[in-house]
Amino acid sequence: MTDNNATQPTRKVGPIRQWIKDHPNIWEFILFNLLSNISTITRFVVTWIGTAIFISGMGLTQPFHFLIFNYDTQGNGLGGFLTFLLAEVLAQVVNFFVQMKWVFKSDSSFKDAAWKYVILAVIIVVVNLVLPGYVTGLCQGWGMGAGIAGTIASVVNTLLAVIVSYPLLKFWVMPKSKGSKKATK
Repeated sequence: MTDNNATQPTRKVGPIRQWIKDHPNIWEFILFNLLSNISTITRFVVTWIGTAIFISGMGLTQPFHFLIFNYDTQGNGLGGFLTFLLAEVLAQVVNFFVQMKWVFKSDSSFKDAAWKYVILAVIIVVVNLVLPGYVTGLCQGWGMGAGIAGTIASVVNTLLAVIVSYPLLKFWVMPKSKGSKKATK
């Protein structure tokens, strides 16, 4: 019996695939940012829909203040809070599956990763619920409309989520096992 691989010519790797192979950590971070846009798109779409339903449609603009949450009328009140709550929860659910399966290709069990992600997501959601009331109020104080102010608040939330979540996802929530063939250099 002969080894078929011994007679096969060496397969040439293209320059992009070679770069990815040579720089797996950089590629992972790029992939993290690119694929995070799936949850970002979810966040924006739900923000726009929530603004249309809760603020424009239902007129839920009465001030909402609870513990650290401050959504006055310039922050779109209760409607703003509900909009950002729904947008953040759905974005985090989408992000969990995208990051675990496509970015980190984690071999962690769903059970082990899920409870850690819930902690991270709660932190992100709380921060992302606190900031929009202030950011939206500031933007509307500068004369921007509710839609633009909500979009800017979503951009701020997204940037903060990237800064906090990448290292925590990579090293705590979804680490590759030490024996994993896909472990990075």
